Amino acid sequence: MTVPDLKLTEAMLSEAEKMNPGVWIAHSRYTAQAARNIAQNHPTLNPETAYIFGLLHDIGRRFGVSDLRHIFDGYHFMQNEGYPDGARICLTHSFPAQNMGVVAGQWDCTPDDVNFIKNYLEKVEFNDDDKLIQLCDALTNGTGFCLIEKCLIDVAMRRGINELTLLKWRATFQIQRDFEAVIGKSIYSLLLGVVENTFQF
Repeated sequence: MTVPDLKLTEAMLSEAEKMNPGVWIAHSRYTAQAARNIAQNHPTLNPETAYIFGLLHDIGRRFGVSDLRHIFDGYHFMQNEGYPDGARICLTHSFPAQNMGVVAGQWDCTPDDVNFIKNYLEKVEFNDDDKLIQLCDALTNGTGFCLIEKCLIDVAMRRGINELTLLKWRATFQIQRDFEAVIGKSIYSLLLGVVENTFQF
């Protein structure tokens, strides 16, 4: 597995925060915590690697405020650093369904960049690390852990919906069911404060 160690990962995220501070940093940290907690209960996933992937999944935002371009920027940043598995997570985390049309927002990339992402998604076969970060990305906001439904609605209200939104939502809930079948418990039982943060009391 080609990922930076935790010390280097923390340094990357700290540098990124100075370059482009924002709520995405807290979201990345909560995503990492959720990923580690679930991986600790999973028979094949590595909790530290899961934590690192969570910290890095949005690292493309280091280059400034962007929309869907952060996927492409993160992929190439991690590739250039010599961590192709980290790069993979940067690209796959936004696509619980293997179709680039499921994401809402602006494709603020060049046509060549968009075509690269399309071709990548057509060829890649999602593994459990991909699916874990896709799941945990939908379990956290900038203030903590929350119900998937809250995250999905929040994204829809901020970025809009399209004809494939339901496909994305169904895929996300299927990933949840698949992980819960393996770990033998609700993922929410592993997320401290999920009730309080979801309902904000």
